[in-house]
Amino acid sequence: MARFCVYLGSREGRDPAHMKAARALGEELARRGHGLVYGGARIGLMGELANSVLTAGGEVIGVMPDHLVEREQAHEGLPTLIRVANMHERKASMASYADAFIALPGGIGTLEELFEAWTWQYLGLHDKPIGVLDTASFFTPLLDFLDATVEQGFLNPATRDCLLAAETPPALLDALEARLASS
Repeated sequence: MARFCVYLGSREGRDPAHMKAARALGEELARRGHGLVYGGARIGLMGELANSVLTAGGEVIGVMPDHLVEREQAHEGLPTLIRVANMHERKASMASYADAFIALPGGIGTLEELFEAWTWQYLGLHDKPIGVLDTASFFTPLLDFLDATVEQGFLNPATRDCLLAAETPPALLDALEARLASS
């Protein structure tokens, strides 16, 4: 069993495909015997993902700073909710429990977490695989931008290749599991 740290929005977004993808990812994680580490909210994509893992009998660990417990509406049905002092502790705690990272649609917090995990990998602080679930082409503009940074000489092609992307949960998990098996 591996634990997947998933970064994603505490909002639902406008496209119902994102809620459906969060639910499908949770079901697929549990079906494959993997655990979930996430930000601990009961709302938005975060809540949908956690509930789908729990419903399918999977392991869920939530991590939330004290100052966000009310704002992000902490999920009170989690078997494990770790409360920390601040965002730095949240990200470090989530990373310490994780064997791999996934980003689903979200806002600036989701993007910041994704890029920090990727930067930590680049700096050699971990060698855990990282991927984005490109549901409804949400991440396509970002992936195109990252490809342009390679073309412009600001990003090493090998570093760019470390960020995996797939349109479906099974395809993304297959790619991440393959990287886990090879490390």
